[in-house]
Amino acid sequence: MSHQDNPSVRCSVSNCHYWGQNNICKADVIMIDVDHHAGRKLQEEYAGEMFSTSEHEYAENSAATCCHTFKPKN
Repeated sequence: MSHQDNPSVRCSVSNCHYWGQNNICKADVIMIDVDHHAGRKLQEEYAGEMFSTSEHEYAENSAATCCHTFKPKN
C-alpha cells in the first residue's frame, strides 16, 4: 500500500472526538462539504452515508468548506 492509499488527515479542532495527537484525525470516514450545506441536519459522524456518491459540489477555496465528521468529545 502506498502513502497515497492511506493519507493522513490533519485537524486542529482539539475538542473533536476524533482528534488525535499531532493534529491527526482518527475518524474512519471523513465527510467534507461546501459551506452552504453547513446547516444540514445529518446523523452524527457518519454523515457520509447520507450523501450520494454522485453528488458533486464546487468550492472556490478551503474557506468555503466544512467538516461534517466533527463530533464533540464527551
